[in-house]
Amino acid sequence: MTATAALLAFTLAAAILTVTPGMDSALVLRTAAVEGGRRAFMAGLGICAGCLVWGAIAAFGLGSLLLVSTLAYDALRICAALYLFYLGVTLLWGSLKRGQPAAGPQAPRAPAAAGPAGWFARGCLTNVLNPKVGVFYITFLPQFIPAGADVLRFSLLLAAIHALLGVLWFALLVAATRPLARWLSRPAVMRGLDRMTGAVFIAFGLKLALEKR
Repeated sequence: MTATAALLAFTLAAAILTVTPGMDSALVLRTAAVEGGRRAFMAGLGICAGCLVWGAIAAFGLGSLLLVSTLAYDALRICAALYLFYLGVTLLWGSLKRGQPAAGPQAPRAPAAAGPAGWFARGCLTNVLNPKVGVFYITFLPQFIPAGADVLRFSLLLAAIHALLGVLWFALLVAATRPLARWLSRPAVMRGLDRMTGAVFIAFGLKLALEKR
């Protein structure tokens, strides 16, 4: 397989994986709907940064530790599960507080849970703490490295392509919520989104915690 063919094949495969619904898309959509497009896009950038981190780890060979060390994998898995529980409970608790009656005639909109930098960190941690993402990079990227290519540079290039596709996809998701911004800003809708997304995070965390390698 030539370098051009490898890049094209990886781009197609990565694009399919990127648009597949999952926790990352749920996080960006919820943030765009409840806290605005800027924070949502920062969360998406954080997720893509997490992909670059795992791509670099896989390129330098450090990620192979997850394949051979059950202890390392389980430690990262538990950390990821706890973090997802934290995010899920935070969203559920916030939706309950938002549902309480206001003292005045109008209920004030709840303050943002975090600024743009905070959402970038959340998105990044969501990927960096997920060992399944690490195992994916370790096992998936080598299949698209042609013979004779510089493994380190080509791996980083593939990770960069995946991250770029993610940026484009999350930008599209954020843009798609703009026509519905007025409807999505209704308190009842925001509570429902927080509860749904919080439940998704807790479910992913529970699945990760109970997973047997």
